[in-house]
Amino acid sequence: MIRRHFGQLAIALALPLAFFSTAAQAQSYPAKPIRMVVPFPPGGGTDILARLVAQKLTEANHWTVVPDNRSGAGGTIGIAEAARAAPTGYDIVMGQKDNMVVAPWLYKNLSYNPVKDLTAVAHVAYTPVVIVTQANSRFKTLDDVVKAARAAPDTVTYGSPGNGTTIHLAGEIFNGAAKIKMRHVPYKGSNAAMMDVLAGNVDLMVSSVPSAMAQIKSGKLRPLAVTSIKRSTSLPDTPTVAELGYKGFDVSTWYGIFVPTGTPKDVVATLNAQINKLLATPEMKAAIIAQGAEPESMTPEQFGALLKTDYEKWKGIVQASGATIE
Repeated sequence: MIRRHFGQLAIALALPLAFFSTAAQAQSYPAKPIRMVVPFPPGGGTDILARLVAQKLTEANHWTVVPDNRSGAGGTIGIAEAARAAPTGYDIVMGQKDNMVVAPWLYKNLSYNPVKDLTAVAHVAYTPVVIVTQANSRFKTLDDVVKAARAAPDTVTYGSPGNGTTIHLAGEIFNGAAKIKMRHVPYKGSNAAMMDVLAGNVDLMVSSVPSAMAQIKSGKLRPLAVTSIKRSTSLPDTPTVAELGYKGFDVSTWYGIFVPTGTPKDVVATLNAQINKLLATPEMKAAIIAQGAEPESMTPEQFGALLKTDYEKWKGIVQASGATIE
């Protein structure tokens, strides 16, 4: 009887201790530097936004958030590494539509399932895709591109950051909508594609707005159209593809923070609250818009629902395109 009472007392004492231990852990997070995996090379749209978030989180909270570029295979190498990390909150990743909802239907042997292996933390921004050409190009309008591609199929070239990205597929979807055949030239990241379109080695580049914004502002690139249903805040004078006669055309991408599944809910909530707090500041909004993206905050549940919806939606788009990557 006495032994049983001691057992019950031990359990009663252990429960509040466990509660306080968990609460203390949440309050002390982060107790060491946080690694932010960036699945693309330096200089591209994902890298620009990731470094902005890392910098502002560090400045606002006295945290240490360190970007770590792990590029390759259309952003899937970095996502796979993040999915394998310990679910402690000290390995986070800046994911986007390409590697989270498009790649799983393109690559046959991915080691991760984005819906099962990763947890949505905070939506950061979304951006249309922009079709650009060198400032001195013969193409002054998107209609010029269509006419040239119809007159000589497979001779007009467009570069992208890589096979299987939303940006690559935006070009293929436009091929279908305009009933033309442009030739896709994949690169390893946005910078390499940018250098070739600036040099005139490819006719066009299909790019995220953040990746192209600096060269557009400098006057070295001419934007022909954006692929979202609405005009970009950063490029208000650039028409949408839909405005130019391709009704309903809408291809955009989003960016956000994910953690390995199993990361404590309190840690997810802390990260979400701090990122959303940043997104609400005029300074952060202006910084994101200046890069050509549109800031938008969500709860983890809202962002998770967006992930699942787009994951199923892009299955049909990829299958209809016939694109696959070994």
